[in-house]
Amino acid sequence: MLTDFKALQVTDEGPILRVQLNRPETGNSVDGQMLSELLEVLRALEDDNTVRVMVLSGAGDHFCQGGDRSEFPALLERDPSGSELRSLADKAQRVCSTISQLKLVTIARLHGDVIGAGLGLAVFCDLRVGADSCRFRMPEVGLGVPPAWGGVLPRLAEEAGQAWVRRLLLTAEPFDAARAEQLSILHEVVPAGDLDAAVARWAKPIIRRDPTTVRITKTMLNARAGATQLAVASHFDDELLTAAVARRALHRR
Repeated sequence: MLTDFKALQVTDEGPILRVQLNRPETGNSVDGQMLSELLEVLRALEDDNTVRVMVLSGAGDHFCQGGDRSEFPALLERDPSGSELRSLADKAQRVCSTISQLKLVTIARLHGDVIGAGLGLAVFCDLRVGADSCRFRMPEVGLGVPPAWGGVLPRLAEEAGQAWVRRLLLTAEPFDAARAEQLSILHEVVPAGDLDAAVARWAKPIIRRDPTTVRITKTMLNARAGATQLAVASHFDDELLTAAVARRALHRR
């Protein structure tokens, strides 16, 4: 497994691969570089039969404070047609889709802020544990863009329920770890110092399971959750996001 990355820190522990978002100076904001590196890791995992669990975490004080919005105007200035921005949005969708479809088990280890794109990355993982001090928010509507990043809206609706997601999106109100657990965004809440122990407690039995059985079970769960419908629903997300960002940039001129 390659480990020479700029926006990620990847640690190979045999059956466990730890992937840490590693832009702490930006709150681990997700940019094109990070997405490219995530895709590289995920593609390698698709062909790897030794890794059984991938743990996704963040360096520094926060898991992820969202997408790197400073990248959007630069991409539009370089390419006014919006094709580079569409490519970025498509890359985010491919990352999230690949996370959900991996044959191994993915665990999100969450602390600090889990906002926007960070929540998107987390919610596509199979299991999610968060520190009791976690803070969550979906700020897209308040920022003037649709909740189109990574095709996250259908996934959130499946995991947390349509009614609650509608409220959290339209109000852009923050919510804490207890509410996230109530909504099944988190499967478990623990003190920050117990996060690694919680991850180990989940990973240990998974590693002992028959990999074929795990893979088939994940396929069945994805089918039950309506994976095909989710893919169709998010098909135009890159176009929606690009159009919204371009409109905002035009109004600022």
